[in-house]
Amino acid sequence: MGTRRHLILSTGALLSGCAASGSSPPPEAVAPRVAATPVQEGPVPSVPFERFLEGLRADARRAGVREATLNRALGQIRPLPRVIELDRRQAETVLSWEEYRDRIISPTRVQAGQRHYAENRELLQRIGARYRVSPRVVVAIWGMETNYGGNTGGFGVVESLATLAWEGRRASYFRGELLSALRILDAGHITPERMRGSWAGAMGQPQFMPSNFERLAVDFDGDGRRDIWDSRPDALASIANYFAHFGWREGEDWGIAARAPAGFDPGSADPAARRALRDWSRSGWRRADGSALPQTEAEAGIVVPNRSSTGEVYLGLTNFRVIRRYNSPVNYALAVALLSERVA
Repeated sequence: MGTRRHLILSTGALLSGCAASGSSPPPEAVAPRVAATPVQEGPVPSVPFERFLEGLRADARRAGVREATLNRALGQIRPLPRVIELDRRQAETVLSWEEYRDRIISPTRVQAGQRHYAENRELLQRIGARYRVSPRVVVAIWGMETNYGGNTGGFGVVESLATLAWEGRRASYFRGELLSALRILDAGHITPERMRGSWAGAMGQPQFMPSNFERLAVDFDGDGRRDIWDSRPDALASIANYFAHFGWREGEDWGIAARAPAGFDPGSADPAARRALRDWSRSGWRRADGSALPQTEAEAGIVVPNRSSTGEVYLGLTNFRVIRRYNSPVNYALAVALLSERVA
């Protein structure tokens, strides 16, 4: 994901990324990162904020949003200097894969994941049966994105998106997300006061951008609203629906910790090359413990962690690619996959 290729840490709990991909923010629009760099100069908005809001209201009316919703959502908002600062700063970390892995998949997070899995076992089983997605990966995403719902972001989504759409660096993208947010409010799924999330507009326990909410959030508790903020059934089922939409294969693993044949150069590995596990085996690849790979036609690709100091390598199956649709960095997806193995 451009700068998402670098390891990133979220605001509250060393989380990696803030918005499910698909229609996620452009590369820069991710959660605030540590190790701040100097603020870069950005474009000066071409119109006053009040005039921007007038045009936005006209677009929203044409999209069918009611005047009462617009008055409630837009009546008191102002540009947020902190959002502009975070958008322009985009500091990066320098963690190795091993440091990142050990901090993300910490004993505390694993234990919390095991506890949440046990407490929500019946709900997770129903979600898994409905969407044919492993409950383990649902819990791992939940833990990675918002620390199991404990850190969903403190910014008003409408105000943040309006600031970013007005500021102008990626105005078209954020204007579209803002219109999606207004439609969500108009449909009554959440109130403006409760529609809170990251500074880039990622919302609720799954950290969906508004356009992803419109496409993929679900009302699993049957109350007529898709509430990914306060309804755990809706939040977890929405994660599962996201994975189902992008092709999760029920009953298949995400990948295999592997041992490369002699002479393998991680730097020259083609991440797009996919071959049957049987063919990788014939080329000298084995499991990390030295045992044989499954002699199947399941397709896998080489996965090399970024900034690895130990030479770890994996063979990622189709479900690993689906995890990367949620958030594209290789290290993020590996952390989700490894956490999913430990939470159940």
